[in-house]
This record gives sequence, structure tokens and C-alpha cells, in this order.
Amino acid sequence: MFRYFENLVDPFVAYEEVDAPPTRLWPFMLDYTRPFYRVFLWTGLISVVVAAVEVGLIYYMGRVVDLLSGTPSEVWQAHGTELMLMAAFVLLLRPLLHVVDVLLLNNAILPNIGTIFRWRAHKHVLRQSVGWFENDFAGRIANRIMQTPPAAGEAVFQVFDAISFSLAYLVGAGILLMAADPRLLLPLVIWFALYALLVRWAVLRVGPASKAASDARSAVTGRVVDSYTNIHSVKMFAHDSQELDYAREAIEDTRRTFQIEMRIFTVMDAVLVTLNGMLIVGVVGLALGLWVQGSASVGVVAAATALTLRLNSMTGWIMWALTSFFRQLGIVAEGMETIAQPIELLDRTEAEPLRLEKGQIDICDLSHHYGRETGGLDHINLTIKPGEKIGLIGRSGAGKSTLVKLLLRFYDVEQGAILIDGQDISGVTQDSLRSHIGMVQQDSALLHRSVRANILYGRPGATEGQMIDAAKQAEAHEFILDLQDPKGRTGYDAHVGERGVKLSGGQRQRITLARVILKDAPILLLDEATSALDSEVEASIQETLYGMMQGKTVIAIAHRLSTIAQMDRILVMDGGRIVEQGGHSDLLAQGGLYAQFWARQSGGFLNPEAAE
Repeated sequence: MFRYFENLVDPFVAYEEVDAPPTRLWPFMLDYTRPFYRVFLWTGLISVVVAAVEVGLIYYMGRVVDLLSGTPSEVWQAHGTELMLMAAFVLLLRPLLHVVDVLLLNNAILPNIGTIFRWRAHKHVLRQSVGWFENDFAGRIANRIMQTPPAAGEAVFQVFDAISFSLAYLVGAGILLMAADPRLLLPLVIWFALYALLVRWAVLRVGPASKAASDARSAVTGRVVDSYTNIHSVKMFAHDSQELDYAREAIEDTRRTFQIEMRIFTVMDAVLVTLNGMLIVGVVGLALGLWVQGSASVGVVAAATALTLRLNSMTGWIMWALTSFFRQLGIVAEGMETIAQPIELLDRTEAEPLRLEKGQIDICDLSHHYGRETGGLDHINLTIKPGEKIGLIGRSGAGKSTLVKLLLRFYDVEQGAILIDGQDISGVTQDSLRSHIGMVQQDSALLHRSVRANILYGRPGATEGQMIDAAKQAEAHEFILDLQDPKGRTGYDAHVGERGVKLSGGQRQRITLARVILKDAPILLLDEATSALDSEVEASIQETLYGMMQGKTVIAIAHRLSTIAQMDRILVMDGGRIVEQGGHSDLLAQGGLYAQFWARQSGGFLNPEAAE
């Protein structure tokens, strides 16, 4: 039974992905909940039926009171069958309706609606560009991905568990009172009008207050995760107190926004108690007056009393449900600031996979300044022949990393073009482009998974033997066999910690190298590939690197000039331009910037801030 209801909706069902999701709340909610429409319909109908049954029970209790006016034997003889049938209904059919209602809410909707929001939001965010992630806290992005789905689920839950039920119940109560005596409807209508004004007052304030509180919580998460992610720097500089002050500012803002939100609920509760008192006195008092006049039976008084007491107990729940509904929508609206942002770096509609035959790279009048007037690259023209090995040097900020990022299409170029084998990379699919490029970065961060998973990230379909062979080429196999994590996993099964924190810099770099060796891409980018290695390991890795380069088109960024001295050509960048190029000996003979760098280096290491 549970499995049937749990499988009414598949949260991973195929859907049409859009580059620009709806940015308004209700279209966004409707788009994400489309697979639930049929279930929503049945849940709403069952909720109305359950409410009608509850009102009917109150009506019948009033009828029972009126029936008791006769002697027990007369009542049983005239109405015994009716009372037995009613008892059977209460014992059998009423629980069945309630169980179906609960199964639809708790098992068909709640688990799946949170899943569909989380899955689709994560899928959309993963499509964003590297630049998009660089402009936000990873912690805040993750927090919004995690808090939006339960908020959406809670909002939907309140619609069917409270709002539809209470509306149906209120309509049924009005019908019951009007059937007894139309005059009993008057105090209920007056109460409802005042209650609606209170709801409107609360709702108009709860949504913005909830969004502000949610924003504040996301800011706390972002700051805390930032501190934890950079815990080595925090401890190294003994800045615990500074980080506490940084977090306290956001935590205090969270407290302040939450206080504002809670003030709304306090005022709401105080007014609600007063309104409910008016309802009880109005309806019950009027029913008693009608009974005194002989216009209403004792059963009518009993039913009216039971109904108003039930409404009294329900109104607080209804009000809380309504405010919770709009509060959760406020959280969803805050999450939409991240998960509904359009994808800006897109494959063209007609984009085809990159067809790499030789590996020639042509950079044509390339300029990119990240939307600013200065920095980045300025009118770069360069041809890298198939299989050519290029060394790239320059001061920090000269444009080296920008060139690499544009080649990987982490950003779209602002001017000019990059061609690979004559194909403009802006016109090919991003995945096919990056599948043909292997890169070893200076920041050799790893996934918080096993060593095996990290190496196989380069080529998921590789065999165990191919993976181990890549690790051996990267001088990593021996130390991997000695690894053991806190859960007792060893060797290639050992987990490396967040960003590979359980390993040394050199160990992380060698696993990164193994991953790229396994990928075996025809274009190879090396960004300070051996910077984290000691001299002895670097010497052995250099042979591996030169072996990797065979038959590949290579661009290697290095400050340690000795690592690129044997390249076919060395490019010197300064101020976003290529100012010198040639072989190592030719550049030294020119006596230009490269010669100055070489003269100032210590052990072949370039001071990136060296003056001209």
C-alpha cells in the first residue's frame, strides 16, 4: 500500500529543461509541480470530503440530542438501525477516508515534491558557468538548494491539510447553521469578515518578513561555510575571534529578522483569541435566545455550540497554517534568487560536438576584460600548431589564467574568437570541447570521495588496471596503498576529505596528474602542474609530464622557468598582451622581459611581482 502511493509520482521523470525558469513565484511553483497535478486533484477532493464528514458528524450529534427526547425503548425501536449504520460509518468508512487523505499527503506528495524541487534545482544550478559560481558563496548556494524544497513541500502540504479542509469546513458550517436557522449565520459571517482582515494583515507581513529571515539564514550559512572551508588560513593566522565577529554580525541579523517575524505571530494570536470569543458568544448566545423563544431545538443549540467550539480550536491552526504557507513561500522566493537564475553561458541551438583531428589552436584578435575596461586580455593573436608545446609566463594578472579559462569556455569571449581545428569553440557543445582538453591546475582540489573515484573522474569507463597504471605514472601508487581514512577504508577506497584535505599538497597534485593521465585528452593545459611537489618528486614527475605531452598540443603556465625551458615556444605575457615569444635561448639572447625574469629567478623560479 505504501509503495503504491509513494510511486504515484516519479520525481525524476523526464521534463523539458529551460534555460530561463519562471522568475515569478506562482509560475515557478506551477512549473515544478506539474507532475503532481492529478494527485493534487484527488487530494483536494478527498480533503473536501473529509471536511464535509466532520461537519456532518456535528450535525448528527445535534440530531442525536433531539432524538433523546423520547424514551430509550422508543428511540431504539424507531432509530436503532440508523444509529447502528452511523456507528459503522464512523468506525469503518470515516477512518478509510482519513487514511487515504493522509497517504496522499504524507506518502504521495511530501517525499516526492521535496525530491523534485531539489533534483531539478541542483540540475539547473550545475548548468551554470564557472563565473556564476565565482560570484557567490558556495555555502549560500547549497543552503538555498537545501531549504527551498522542504519549504515548497510544506506550502503544498498546508494547501491540502489546512486551507482546503478549513474552507470546506467553513462552508459546511455555514450551511449547517443556515439550515437550523438563517439568523445563526449572521455572527459567523461577521466573524469571518473580521478573521479575513486579520489573515490579510498577517499574510502581507509574514511573506516579506520570512524572506528577510531566510536571506539572513543563508548569509549565516555562507559565512560559516567560508570559515570552515578556509580553516587552515583561520588557524594559521590565529583569527578565530575575527571569524567569530564576522559570523556574529550575520547571526545577529538573523535574530533581528526572526524577532520581527515572531512579533507578527504574537499580535495575530492576541487578536485571534478576541475574535474567537466573539464567535462563541455570538453563535451560542443567539442559539440560546432562539431556544428560549421556541424557535430552535436543544439539538440545534448543541450542534451550534459544538460547531463554534470546533471552529475556535481550528482557527489558531488555520491561521498558523496560512501564515506558515506564506512564510514557506517567502523561503521559496528567496531560494528562487539562486535556482531560477537563467543560464547565461549556453550552447548554441545549432551547436555540434567538436571534431578534433589535429589539435591546432588559432586565437584571433582575442580581447576579454570581464566586463571592465582594463585587465584580462587585449587583442591576442596566436596560432599553436598541432602537437606544439607552448610555455606561458608572465607576472600575476598578465592574463595567463584568463586565456586558459577562455580556451575551456568557462566564459564567452567579449571580442575575437578561439578556433580548434578551424571550429569556433563558441559554436560547439561545451561538454565535447572540455572532453578533448586535459588540465592540471595549481589548486589541486579533489572531490570528497575515494581515491579511486577521483582518478576515474578523468575517464569513468576505465578499467582498474588502466587506473592503477595512471597512478603509477603519476608517482602516486605507492603512497595510495598506504592510505587509510577514519572509517577504516584503505588504499584506493580511502576517502580524501573535503577538497582532499587529508592529503598533502604533493599527494593531491599527483592524484590530479593521474586523473589527467587517465583522461588522455589530445590538448593538455598545465597551470603550475608541479608547484606543490618537492624537488625530488618533481624531477621524476617531469619525465611523466614530458611523456604525457607526446603527440599532444600543450599550453603550460609556470613561474618556475626551468619547467618550461624545453618547450617548443615560450610566450611572455604582460598587460594582457603577448610581448615576447620564441625558444628559451632566443628569448635570453633578446635581453627582454624573459631574460630579466630568468636573471632574477632563484632556482629557476619566477618572482611574479618582479618590476620591469
